Parts: sequence; structure tokens; C-alpha cells
Amino acid sequence: MLAKVSRVAAACMLGSLMLSAGAANAADNKTVLTLVAQQETAWVKNFNPFLQAGLLHTTKEFIYEPLVIFNELQGGRPEYRLATHYEFGKDLKSVTFDLRQGVKWSDGEGFDADDVIFSFNLVKAHKALDERAIWTQITGVEKLDQYKVKFKLAGVNTGVVNQIALVPLVPEHQWKSVKDPVSFTNDQPVGTGPFTQVDNFSAQLYTQCRNPHYWDNANLAIDCIRMPQMATNDQVLAAVMKGDVDWFGSFVPDIERLYVGNDPKHNKYWFPASGTVAFNVNFQTKNPGNHEAFNDVNFRRAFSMAMDRQSMVDIAGYGYPTINEYPSGLGKLFDSWNNPDVDQKFGKFNKFDMAAAQALLKEAGYKDCDGDKFLDTPSCKKIAFKIIVPNGWTDWVNTVQIGVEGLKALGIDAKTSTPEAAVWTDNLVTGDFDVALQGYLTGANPQNYFETAFHSRNMGERGNRFAAPRYKDPALDKLIDGFSQTADLAKQKRLMNEIQERVGANQTIIPVYNNPTWYEYNTKRFHGWFNADNPVAKPQVHSNTPERLLHVLSLKPNV
Repeated sequence: MLAKVSRVAAACMLGSLMLSAGAANAADNKTVLTLVAQQETAWVKNFNPFLQAGLLHTTKEFIYEPLVIFNELQGGRPEYRLATHYEFGKDLKSVTFDLRQGVKWSDGEGFDADDVIFSFNLVKAHKALDERAIWTQITGVEKLDQYKVKFKLAGVNTGVVNQIALVPLVPEHQWKSVKDPVSFTNDQPVGTGPFTQVDNFSAQLYTQCRNPHYWDNANLAIDCIRMPQMATNDQVLAAVMKGDVDWFGSFVPDIERLYVGNDPKHNKYWFPASGTVAFNVNFQTKNPGNHEAFNDVNFRRAFSMAMDRQSMVDIAGYGYPTINEYPSGLGKLFDSWNNPDVDQKFGKFNKFDMAAAQALLKEAGYKDCDGDKFLDTPSCKKIAFKIIVPNGWTDWVNTVQIGVEGLKALGIDAKTSTPEAAVWTDNLVTGDFDVALQGYLTGANPQNYFETAFHSRNMGERGNRFAAPRYKDPALDKLIDGFSQTADLAKQKRLMNEIQERVGANQTIIPVYNNPTWYEYNTKRFHGWFNADNPVAKPQVHSNTPERLLHVLSLKPNV
């Protein structure tokens, strides 16, 4: 089942495609950081920061800097960037941001309140760009002066600042002439971040270099970030073994032997706890048999009990993930918020028990109506589906294969499908799938997980990818909203208990484990890396990790 990696074979991969980072540095006398923030079969030049699928993952933060970064490892502490302060109104129905003065876009034009207002109105005018459904949470944005903006809220929502900070800010003077922002590839980006200059670009390699007008250039010691194209974890490992990568976040089997053992002095890793990984069924699938099954809680519970989570952790994940048997998917990271009553009532449905799963489906009326040795629905509709998982994500692919084995043992006709990551993302966004393996966001508390995964505001024709199942529960929406409408910790705890109750009772998703934070680095060329002894912030290089901007600013070249 597992993709086996030979050290000799791996070391030969990509030799003809990769320049060594050291050679690249010497060639142009620049300090170049080589990273792998994304795995694709070929690069496509797309720096549109509003897109969920198709954009290059070095776009956000590195080209478009946020107002503020909420540091999850430090309890959500605000790290101010384009803003210097924010404050809620006395009635908690508005929030005002003070903007940093003296910031310039990479073309030399000044950044101010007009750019912020333009960016939010752009999202309002083109709903396909509203990844965070921000215009369901705010009702307007007002310019108070050149460097102060006020957001009017749809209701009391103390968590809204986290969502506002994730909306990309683009220059009005460039984007106001863009005819179709949804399809705009933005191949000549103008941003406020540290790496805005695209010095070269090909399907196999591209480089982003220093913004000549970056407001924080004094703290930036890296001249360029360099992204070689790699499609699989095995290719990443091959490049790493040659010393061609400084910073990456990939699954490496037997990491102590294959990675650390190759260069114990310089090859390092740190895997702090991260978000939940779960199977999603599409409640709105158009296949009649799948629709009947997926909308039956008994089927979802049997699906869950057919998942050999320990094998997924030990075999597919080489022991790196943490098993997740929480009915709500809460995970070990947020165990202090866990509702033990939910475990007692529904925990048995989230433990591997094939006999109980088979008995539950039999009792619910599932049977083989057509003699093909697979179960059909109680009304004799055929159940058959593919589980989509990104190509090259070795640990996730192997997780799905173990899941498919469990489903087949249960009598379900399931198969594995491995589209490219961008296609997988788009399938989740548009709802064009039957079953998928999904990974969720974390946060300073469980609110972000439940909000992005289960709130109906994130579901639509093009929804938030984390809300891919498209199961709408107005009562659950109200509970999630209630959490952000109070600063009373005791009341938040009660609401979180009720949220877990509804998600667990419904088996809305099928959680299997919690990913580690995938983070590997090489100390040969740079120091200042985040690690267990220097836990400044989340260390991941991937998109959806705003803290990576703090990380790149901390790195300094070795003398």
C-alpha cells in the first residue's frame, strides 16, 4: 500500500531540473531562500490573492501583507503589520483599524484607507472572491481619515477581526481597471509584502525578490524566495537530500533515517500539533444512491466505524499524526474544550469496530439488491463513490487507501481518486465530489475550526472549501455565532459544549486523526528558525499560515 522510497533512487530524482540553492546564490550575489510551499506538476503564473484554487501559494503574506497576524502559538496575540492597532466600539458592533503610515506599494504608490475600502468592496461586488464570507459578517466599511477605517458589523462578533485580517488588500490604482477580477491572473503583481518582484518564471521554477519599497526592509535579510516545481513528497525528499531546499513542510516516511540521518547537523524538523483531518461526504451530491446513504446518520456512523484510525496513524502517517476519535472532530489540540458527555454518547461511533458497523447497516436496511456483492440503500439504490485526495500527498493518499479497504470490508463500493491539489480544492469549493479527505484550520480556540467547517454562511455555489459537506443546521449556526457574541469564558464553554453535541450527534464529518504541523528546515545557510526551543509562532511555510511572514523575517544568513 505504502509508497516506498529508496534513498538511492530518491537522490537521483530531479537532478536535471534543480539548481542548487548555493549555486543560485553565488550566481547573482543575492541571499536566496529555497522553499517548497506547494506541490504541483507545473507552475502556472497566477498571483490573484483572492482565489482559493489556482493561485501560487507564495502570493498571500509574501506579496500581499495583512493588516495583522494573530499568532496562534501565542494565544492569538496580534502581530501588527499594515495596521498598528484595532479597537471594538463600545457596543461591539464595529471595529476600527489604525493603518500604518508611510507604507508604499511595490510600484512606489502610497498605501492608505482607500486601498482597504476598495479591496473589501471588490470582494462585495464579486462573491466568488469572498472566501471568508466576510460580507455576511460586516455591513460596511467607512473611511474615518487617510489612515483609519471602521468596519460596521452585522452583529456582535468578537472573532470578526480574525476574518477581516485574512481578506487580501490590493492596490486600488491597479485593480480598479481589472475587468474580471475572478479570472484575473495578476501576472505582474503590485503588493506591500516583502517579495513582490517576479524575477523569473517557468513551469519548473520561479523566483520572487525583494520589494524595493517594503516598509519593513530593515528587518528583512532575505533577498529572494525561490520555488522549484515538485509534484510529490518523494521528489521533495530527493531535493532535500541533495541540499537544495531550505524550508519545506512535507510528509517524509521514517524521517529520522531518511531526512535527519542524511545530514544530522543541518536537517531539522518540528511537528507541533495541528488541525483535524476527516472524511467528508457531500450531503448535496446528485447521485441518488449516494445522496440517500450520505443523508442517513446510520450510514455515516457505519462509515466512521469502518475507519482503522490507528493504522492510518501508524502506517500511512508513520506515527506522526495523533488519532482523533472525538465525535465532533475537536482533536487533541483543543482537548481542554472537550465535552465528555459527547464522548460518552457518541464516542463508540468514532472507534474502529467493523462488526458493529456491519450490524448497524444491516439493521438500517442496507442490502445487496442486485447481486454485485456491494450493499445498496434501503430503497435499493446503488451506492458507489470515489474518495478524492490530492495527488502526491503520500500520507493522505495512503490514509484514503486504508479507508477504502475498510469500506469494502463493510460492503461499500468505494475507490480512491487522486486529482491535482488545485483540482481537489476546486471540487471542494464547488461541491463537485462525493467523498473527500479534508484538513481543517486551527486557531487560538476551537471557534475557527467550527466556524469555517460547519457554518452555513460558508456554503454556497462556491463555498469555503472547509465547509465542503454542505450540511446546513440553523441551530448550529446560532450556537457558533453565539460564541463570538460574548467575551464571557463560562458562557463560551457552555456554547462550545452544545456545538460539540450537535456535530457529534449528527456525525457531520468522519474525523480520523490530527495532522502534525509539517515543518522541516535546513540550517546550513540560515539561522533564526522557529523550533521547540524557539517557539515564536507556527512554523509552516504553507499558504493559510500567516505566521510564515514572521518566520521569514526572523531568518538571517549564516556568515
